[in-house]
Amino acid sequence: MQFHHHGYVSTDPRVEEASGTGIDRPETLPDVVDVLIVGSGPAGMIAAAQLAKFPNITTRVVERRSGRLEIGQADGIQARSVETFQAFGFAGRITDEAYRITEMAFWAPDSDNPEHIARSSVALDDPGGKISEFPHLIVNQARVLDYFAEFAKNAPARLETDYGLEFVGLTVHDGEEYPVEVTLRHTSGDKEGQECTVKAKYVIGCDGAHSRVRESIGRKHIGAVSNHAWGVMDVLASTDFPDIRTKCAIQSSSGGSILHIPREGGHLFRMYVDLGEVPENDNHQIRQTTLETTIKKANQILHPYTLEVKDCAWYTVYEVGHRVTDKFDDVAPGEEGSRTPRVFITGDACHTHSAKAGQGMNVSMQDGWNIAWKLGHVLSGIAPESLLETYSSERQVVAQNLIDFDREWSSLMAKPAEEFEDPQELADFYVKTAEFPAGFMTEYTESMITGTTAHQSLATGFPVGKRFKSERVMRVCDGNDVHLGHHATADGRWRIYAFADKARPGEDSRLAAWAEWLYSSPDSPVVKYTPEGSDLDSIFDVKVIYQQPHGEVEFGPDIPAIFAPKVGPFQVTDYEKVYAIDPEIDIFETRGVDRNGVVVVVRPDHYVSQVLSFSDVDELATFFDGALQRNFR
Repeated sequence: MQFHHHGYVSTDPRVEEASGTGIDRPETLPDVVDVLIVGSGPAGMIAAAQLAKFPNITTRVVERRSGRLEIGQADGIQARSVETFQAFGFAGRITDEAYRITEMAFWAPDSDNPEHIARSSVALDDPGGKISEFPHLIVNQARVLDYFAEFAKNAPARLETDYGLEFVGLTVHDGEEYPVEVTLRHTSGDKEGQECTVKAKYVIGCDGAHSRVRESIGRKHIGAVSNHAWGVMDVLASTDFPDIRTKCAIQSSSGGSILHIPREGGHLFRMYVDLGEVPENDNHQIRQTTLETTIKKANQILHPYTLEVKDCAWYTVYEVGHRVTDKFDDVAPGEEGSRTPRVFITGDACHTHSAKAGQGMNVSMQDGWNIAWKLGHVLSGIAPESLLETYSSERQVVAQNLIDFDREWSSLMAKPAEEFEDPQELADFYVKTAEFPAGFMTEYTESMITGTTAHQSLATGFPVGKRFKSERVMRVCDGNDVHLGHHATADGRWRIYAFADKARPGEDSRLAAWAEWLYSSPDSPVVKYTPEGSDLDSIFDVKVIYQQPHGEVEFGPDIPAIFAPKVGPFQVTDYEKVYAIDPEIDIFETRGVDRNGVVVVVRPDHYVSQVLSFSDVDELATFFDGALQRNFR
């Protein structure tokens, strides 16, 4: 965290100074807004948190509940999400209160006594941190929303949720400055039942699987509900089951299966209990299954162990459904480019699946972050409106991949134990596919913000289109051992990482020539797109990583000016953009970085956009000429 550059701060530095719309922010919902977010779930709150960093944009969040969510449906937090929490400043705090998954136990019918279950194997969860340095967590969704709400409230725009307002419908009036006319209804308070109208430039629908926003723009939820049902309960219980504080997949010989998830706090746990096949003419009657019936079923599966439930915090029954919406914005399929999309849908509004892979909240948050930073750039004049077309094209592919994965995983979970040819099949699938549920298989294809893989061989560990995988380096100014990617906060900036050639600071080198071009050439994106009067790093956060270890690189006059920008009203030097290799972990080796020097460009949401050499300045300039514009608000 960096602060004091605007003057001494004696209070909580996470509370930024209010500016723009955050000054004298009206308590009641205005008649006109730039962005209206419908729903305060994970997608809605991360979008709100990101847009709160753009104080010149009027953003409001409406939620039909009368107050904050008290108990959440989702609880699985994959490593990619914890990376994201790091960008929003609360990864450490939420990790401290969460349950951390380090292994998963697999239980199956005992070969000597099939009526009993026995532990068949234990699989480590990301052994050695090969997938990510961040953990796999379990924590109540309500707490995730609390942290995003805190971030949004402390950001310059001082954004808070407008509770007690439900979405009724919308109409898009092309050609108007605020073309989306939204009708809302009060659900609580003195105005309960009354309707009001708000006009917006853009609307983000984050209103769940039964999304009215989706219906209002004519999008279709494609897919079906399967014929399998599960009872889900968060409980406190007495039990002799030995792995009650370990994540488990439990399969019995005749009673179905359980996915068991310990919860945060050391006592609570969740069980997804197999309720079996659902008849075609059931008409959702299975959803009336009582808690007592589900507990009885759980005891049958756990035999010879017993479960005595003392308290139930939350219980529901769901039928597995796999659906993806035909498009994630209001421009009809085949009509892309004919007009700017004005309405976007995220999360469960555009993809639904089982809960057992722990993906719903995680993928939804990436939806929300994806559209939010893009709206921030467009409404600030940083990027052209065409940027918004990339949201649906990028996230629909991710959603379909998720559905395909979840269909296979949930089918395996529901498969009777006797039908497995190999008792290790479930455990093997879990280990083999670990990177996908962790959130790291997303790979965006070529677009105006994602380049080609023509130069991928220069940095094989930073695949273009995939998230920037951090690594340890040494910060030159103070000798701190830090993760390079952890400095990439959710501030809406592009990142440019310059991996130096073998020369040292002050010596003629490819890096020095490139750094001078980036700092002073009229063709440089930094020169061309940094607003007049703004800090040098206001749009681009440019960092250098030297090949020499700490102690052989000194922060001084030989460091190129682009890596030592003056910031804040007092124009003090930012010292945290110059790094050396960690003597124990050479990032050039671990990430396959060419020793002749490499430029890695990373989007505001952490995905690699370009890998180039220092000589590819024309290519770098051309890329940003397509992604940005000189029309600042």
